[in-house]
Amino acid sequence: MTQQTTMDDAPVDLPLPMDRPKPAPRCGVCAALVRQSAEAAASGDYSKASNCNVEIRNHPHRGRRRS
Repeated sequence: MTQQTTMDDAPVDLPLPMDRPKPAPRCGVCAALVRQSAEAAASGDYSKASNCNVEIRNHPHRGRRRS
């Protein structure tokens, strides 16, 4: 008799979370998103906090390279 396994696939390897993005200096949009992200994380809404961080990363500024 062979032993039956319950998992066919290898375990999922998740990367570490990204660092919080650095907002552009003197940008009102970035500053508002930083506040929203912090408030969302403090209330346990990590999905919203992550969405704000993505918006900060992708918010365009002259002379700023996206990372």
